[in-house]
Amino acid sequence: MKKLFDDVSFACSKLTTTAYSTSFSLGIRFLGKKLHDPIYAIYGFVRFADEIVDSFHGHDKEVLLNEFKQETWKAIEKGISLNPILNCFQSVVTRYGIERDLIDRFFDSMEADLSVTAHSKASYDQYILGSAEVVGLMCLRVFTNNDRSLFEELKQPAMKLGSAFQKVNFLRDINADYTILGRTYFPGVNFDTFTSRDKEQIQADIEKDFEAALAGIRKLPLTSRKGVYLAYFYYRKLFMLIKNTPAEMVMNVRIRIPNYRKISLMCQSMLRHQLNML
Repeated sequence: MKKLFDDVSFACSKLTTTAYSTSFSLGIRFLGKKLHDPIYAIYGFVRFADEIVDSFHGHDKEVLLNEFKQETWKAIEKGISLNPILNCFQSVVTRYGIERDLIDRFFDSMEADLSVTAHSKASYDQYILGSAEVVGLMCLRVFTNNDRSLFEELKQPAMKLGSAFQKVNFLRDINADYTILGRTYFPGVNFDTFTSRDKEQIQADIEKDFEAALAGIRKLPLTSRKGVYLAYFYYRKLFMLIKNTPAEMVMNVRIRIPNYRKISLMCQSMLRHQLNML
């Protein structure tokens, strides 16, 4: 039965999510049960593309990414794929009406990682749009369950949440991105002389994204609000930890929250949600 294959496909996306991200895995667990598989599917799709450009050294990344892109379109058109990650992703795209433009913009940003090593303000904004904001919109399509009015109302906050997450990742991973991958995402910043002023300007931008995102989280349906708030709460705490770390240390050490601390943050966020203290 195809249902068995579909179940295996979604299980692969869940395995991918739990293997790569404990924070997002925790957040998904607190979504309504019917939302688990669709969000695992989106994360699995995004993660596979990201792995191609970030990790597959010694292979032709451009060829692999192009093949993955073409297989994505084939899966959506045919309604099936032998790649389990794409098989479940295509079903979510169809069920929730995820626009092709969002997928196109996502691939544009992944392709940029293969050739762009330093960004202007314009290319940085486009990269954030494709790598993070459209992913927020894909998830919002699931959270709003084809309610077009609610989707439009929460569209901008969802984009800002994706943007905040991505920028925090960039700030956390400055050292690896710069020294290993040879990339600098933040425009106008010299990472050979990264200063406290540079860091403060980046942080001020992230603060604005977080503020705009929280207003939207408060309006999410109950089925998704708790899980999204947990992810927000975790990233906000990670951001504060980075914010309180000197610029020179951020350039040399990857700031992270230990797993045992993530459990504590989960409990705090659930309590705040229960007490309506978002």
